Amino acid sequence: MENEKTHIDFENSIGPWLGQTVKIVDYFIQESFELNHLDLTKEQMIVLKKLHDKDGLNQNELAFLTLRNKSSLTRLLTKMEAKNYIFRQQCKKDKRSKIVHLTSFGKEIFKKTKPVIQQLITTMEQNISIEEKQQMIKIFKKIQTNFCSKAAHI
Repeated sequence: MENEKTHIDFENSIGPWLGQTVKIVDYFIQESFELNHLDLTKEQMIVLKKLHDKDGLNQNELAFLTLRNKSSLTRLLTKMEAKNYIFRQQCKKDKRSKIVHLTSFGKEIFKKTKPVIQQLITTMEQNISIEEKQQMIKIFKKIQTNFCSKAAHI
């Protein structure tokens, strides 16, 4: 009975605002890719970015860096391989492991995303001061820490 009396103020909590903002950003990322004739998803762009930063990651490292489970990453990489953005090769030290590399076409596609992403960042950060941006980043890090510490206790 007490649960019925408990009032949850969703509109003034962080969750819905964060969720709505992520959906809007995701929409505009996809829209921008399409308008710029980039056959790419946000998830694929993240993989391209990680491989651009450090080519030759094994799939386990890439799953960790992209916050994806192994099976969803495998599906994503299969699609990216079909588009010739990446290629996988068997690890010489561990035959069960695959190393992921950017193709020259994948490098070219990533290069084409840079001005698109920069424009999205400019739009996103419009009318937000450097101090507000730093405060938001600090708050997002706290939220992530809150969940990570909670997950450690489960």
